[in-house]
Amino acid sequence: MKKKWISLAILFLLLGITFHNALAQNYSFNLSSSNVTFTVNKDGTASIEYSLIFKNDSVASPIDYVDIGVPNSNYEINSITADVGGSPTHDIQPSQYVKPGVAIGLGASQIPPGSTGTVHVLIGRVSNILHPATEQESEKYASFQFSPTWFDSSLVHGSTNMTVTLILPPGMNANQPRYFTPQNWPGSSTPTSSIDDQGRVVYTWNTPDANGSTQYIFGAAFPASLVPAAAITAAPINIDWGAILCWGIGLLVVVIFGFSIYGGIVGARRRKLAYLPPKITIEGHGIKRGLTAVEAAVLMEEPLDKVMTMILFSTIKKGAATVVTSNPLTLKVTDPIPAGLQPYEIDFLTAFQKPSLPEQKQALQDMMVKLVNSLSEKMRGFSRKETVAYYQDIIKQAWQQVEAANTPEVKSAKYDEVMDWTMADRDFSGHTQRAFGGMPIFVPIWWGRYDPTFRPASSAPSGSAPSANRGTGNVSLPTLPGATFAGAIVGGVQNFSSSVIGDLNSFTGGITNKTNPPPPPSTSTYHGGGGGHSCACACACAGCACACAGGGR
Repeated sequence: MKKKWISLAILFLLLGITFHNALAQNYSFNLSSSNVTFTVNKDGTASIEYSLIFKNDSVASPIDYVDIGVPNSNYEINSITADVGGSPTHDIQPSQYVKPGVAIGLGASQIPPGSTGTVHVLIGRVSNILHPATEQESEKYASFQFSPTWFDSSLVHGSTNMTVTLILPPGMNANQPRYFTPQNWPGSSTPTSSIDDQGRVVYTWNTPDANGSTQYIFGAAFPASLVPAAAITAAPINIDWGAILCWGIGLLVVVIFGFSIYGGIVGARRRKLAYLPPKITIEGHGIKRGLTAVEAAVLMEEPLDKVMTMILFSTIKKGAATVVTSNPLTLKVTDPIPAGLQPYEIDFLTAFQKPSLPEQKQALQDMMVKLVNSLSEKMRGFSRKETVAYYQDIIKQAWQQVEAANTPEVKSAKYDEVMDWTMADRDFSGHTQRAFGGMPIFVPIWWGRYDPTFRPASSAPSGSAPSANRGTGNVSLPTLPGATFAGAIVGGVQNFSSSVIGDLNSFTGGITNKTNPPPPPSTSTYHGGGGGHSCACACACAGCACACAGGGR
């Protein structure tokens, strides 16, 4: 009988231990807030700071450990500090569940069932987070990507108010850094940008619609000269057997890949000319009416030298500018600037008041970035496909009006009226030459502000026909042979490109890097873990610095 009681006691003890362990696995919480700051230091290392607010479920176990993923294993554990609600905790060790990662023991500050607690973690130093960026133009860039820590979906539930901040090294102006479009992010893809009191560019994203179990990937690039060259590694350094296997498989297809190199180069060049941000390509519903011809041309991704020439003609027609010399192109801006100009027209004129050609080019690129971003906002919720078709029909109708005119005088007047839309035509050059090649053209009243050879107005240019009245008989305008007029209009695009923009690919690439930054190269890393509480961190990125995280024990 005594042995029986001993056996029962042991049984109950074992059952109690088992029951206790079962309770210890019963993690269930809401990550109500996640505030994450990823700072690239001047020495090329990174510091990562988390402020996480956990709301523990009333029927769950206490939250006694929090596992935080780190970008790679090159972190200094002695640089990590943590506190819970302001009370420091010193139980910081490599995580057994998240690799690479750290486990923060909350100790006496553990979060009881039904309670809320704030866990603050500062990872002071992580190395090897920077890698060479691709498709930059005149200088080398370093890049990185970062995923804030996330938790197993079986443990966390509900929405999270998440703020992610990237702080870049000091020494840049606002035009040099680039940010990558966030992946999986439910909020706006465009961050709030600023420069802090240390002269560092700061990008911040925020949304109340995030969750604690999704991997969100952010990234940025900046001039490599701002950090030591040794801090920029050629490839992610976290190589395991899975990565080696991937390399082995890659070698098997290297011959096939070789055939695609040429196509890839061509595709990269084409991508540089695709300056619209990806969010415009996300189809909404309905037509966005009310766009200007210039905005429609941007929506159709017409070459930027043509878009610039459209703006040039628009400002001249509105009396806001006069061409002083054609090559190099210099403008005299009307003072004061006439009312009713579009914002991009004002920025265009401001650019030409810059003292040097490089400053003009930079200002024109900035103008285009603003124009593209403004168009992106206008197109939010509308269908790009339907909108493009709508404006293509307007262009078609504009040409039909010109071609239907049965006299040179009427044709000239109609062309002057719809010129902004005809210039948005993809076949503008050929269409113009076909429309005017065989007849004289009465030049528009503003023509002298575009062609310096027509000034002063009292002297007709060589080769011009006698003056004729248009409509009211009050204005006498010279004529040109149609082919000469068409050549002057079409040549305006070529002249703008050669005398102002220079290399079109390079000019457009400077805009694309901001409005539609290049996709990162396809290197990847994998970090896994055991126990059912970790997750895979697989990032295809230019500088893979992705943190993988699990939750609890």
